[in-house]
Amino acid sequence: MKTDARVFPLQLTLGAAGVSGAAAALVVAASAVHVSREAAHELDVAGVHLTYPALNAAAALLLAFAALGAAVLVVALWAAWRQVRAHRRLLRLLVIERPLPEHHAVWVIAGGVPLAFCAGWLRPRIYVSAAAVERLSDEELQAVLAHEQEHRRMRDPLRLAVGRILCEALFFLPVLRPLHDRYGEVAELTADAAAVAAAGGSPRPLAAAMLTFDAHTEGGGVGISPDRVDSLLGLPRAWKLPWALLVGALFTVALVLVVVWRASAGASIQATLNLPIATSQPCVLVLALIPVIACMAGVIARRG
Repeated sequence: MKTDARVFPLQLTLGAAGVSGAAAALVVAASAVHVSREAAHELDVAGVHLTYPALNAAAALLLAFAALGAAVLVVALWAAWRQVRAHRRLLRLLVIERPLPEHHAVWVIAGGVPLAFCAGWLRPRIYVSAAAVERLSDEELQAVLAHEQEHRRMRDPLRLAVGRILCEALFFLPVLRPLHDRYGEVAELTADAAAVAAAGGSPRPLAAAMLTFDAHTEGGGVGISPDRVDSLLGLPRAWKLPWALLVGALFTVALVLVVVWRASAGASIQATLNLPIATSQPCVLVLALIPVIACMAGVIARRG
C-alpha cells in the first residue's frame, strides 16, 4: 500500500518534468533566434527572391526538440479542452430533482437505473439516481455515500482528468499509462475502505450495493472488479511498480533536459522578420493575405 500511495505523486512529478522539458525546449529555441538581414541565406528561384534561416547542427537539434515540445503543449491544451467539454456535457445531461436530505453536496438525479458517482473538479459533488435511493437500504445507501464522499474529499475526478491529460500529451513516456490505470484502481479501493469504515468495519452494505448496481448494468460485471472483491474479502492483490518503464521515463526526461541545455550553448539561428516568399515586396504580400484571413475567420465563425 505504500507504493500505491505514491502512484499519483509519481505520475504528477513525471508529468511536470516532461511538460517543463517541452516548455524549456521552446524557450531556448526562441532565445537562439537572432534577427539579422545580412546573416540569413538568400536564394533566387525563377526570379523570385527567397530567404531562409541559417542554422548550425546544434540549432537543428534544438529545433527538433522544440517541435516535440510544441506538440506536447498543443496536445495537452487540446486534451484539457476535451476534458472540460466532456465534463460540461455530462453536467448538462443531468436532471437534478432535489438535494438529498441531511447530506451536504449530494444531489438526487432523475433515472430509472441505480447510479452513484462524484463529478466536479474544484468543488466536486455527489450524484445519486432516484432509483438508487429507492432500491438501496439505508445501510447500503450510507455505504455508497461514504464511498463517493471519499472520492470527493480526494478530488479524484480532477486527479483522473489530470492523469488522462498527461498520458495523452506525454506520449513518449509510456510509464504514465500504467500509473494512471493503477491510480484509478487505488482510488476505488481507498473509497471502498472508507465505506467499510463508515459501516463499522463490515463490508456487507457496500457489497450488497455493488451487487444492486451491477444487476442493473447492461451486460453486468462492470461495477465489480476482482481487485475490489479481493480487497473487501481482506485479500488485496499486490501491485508492482513498472520499474523498467519508470527508469526509461527518467532517462528520457533527463536526456531531453541535457540535450536542450548542451545545444543551447552553441545553437545559432539567423533569420529575418520577412516572410520566406517575395521578401522584396512584403507589404504587398501582407495586403494580399488580408482578404484570405478575413474569409477564413468568417468560415470559422459560421461553423461555430
